[in-house]
Amino acid sequence: MSRERRLGRGLEALLGRVSEPVRSPSATPPIHTGQESASIEPPQPPPAPPPADDRMSRDGSGQLWLDISVIDRNPYQPREDFSEDGLQALVESIQSHGVLQPLVVRRNGDRFQLIMGERRLRAASKAGWNRVPIQIRDADDRQMAELAIVENVQRKDLNALEKAASFAWYLEKFGCSQEELGQRINIDRSTIANLIRLLELPDPVKDMIRTGTLPASHARALLPLGDAREQITMAERVWQEGLTVRATEEAVQQRIRKLDAEPFGLIGSDGERRRVPRTCTAHVASLENELRVALGTKVDVKQTARGRGRITIHFNNQIEFERLRKQITGQQASNRASGQ
Repeated sequence: MSRERRLGRGLEALLGRVSEPVRSPSATPPIHTGQESASIEPPQPPPAPPPADDRMSRDGSGQLWLDISVIDRNPYQPREDFSEDGLQALVESIQSHGVLQPLVVRRNGDRFQLIMGERRLRAASKAGWNRVPIQIRDADDRQMAELAIVENVQRKDLNALEKAASFAWYLEKFGCSQEELGQRINIDRSTIANLIRLLELPDPVKDMIRTGTLPASHARALLPLGDAREQITMAERVWQEGLTVRATEEAVQQRIRKLDAEPFGLIGSDGERRRVPRTCTAHVASLENELRVALGTKVDVKQTARGRGRITIHFNNQIEFERLRKQITGQQASNRASGQ
């Protein structure tokens, strides 16, 4: 597999190609006998001057190396959890084959900030390396954030909630639309939207996603329930019964129909509360279901005999309210915090 393929289209578009794989700075350079034909061997450029910074060095091939101690992590890194097993495998690979791609950094005062390569930096440190191969790039904060997202999403997956949080943070920080973000990092807008909606789920369900107990695809199917208690109960059922995504969607729809058919209390003209069954025509029920699927939340539609009525859209928190507001009004990008 080529290096370009490993980078992914989003990374290559944002960063460009990287240099050839490199081994440790102590690796033996190739030996030239001096008998090579001048007609075959092209003239070599003069060697690059040594770096002025003594925290850097340059090997025989011109590759820059930098002390690990002066590299700070990317402040926009969305990844929180690094698999120890995965890191150990990378440590062993580095010990055997070296670092296959230089880390990418930017200058930050008298230190350097990591743009790409946190797993490689951690693994090299665990392998006992004091210096790592680097490329120095000029990158602003927005490019830093984009590269951190793309590196993790395309090369080593975050869990779904880490992805969702990184997308939501980026949209809020830079005030752009989901469509624009998708174009900048080469990811479908629908993928971004579906992941961000996971942030609306109650904490117990999100904990199940983080631990891998509940796949993100199953969790998305719970959103039309709207009620946090119902979502938690259904999530536990999905885990206990091992339901497929399709079975989860059907179970959610069955639960919605059952909840809609349950009687609810009304206060009559005499002040007494009576149990009155809710009636709903097939047309209204179909409309409710269509809106629930489209909006990803609980929707109630009430219609009188004369055709008048109202639509009630439920939300559980400010994040969900903002998402619904933007979806309904078409305002995909807004930094305005709603006070309603």
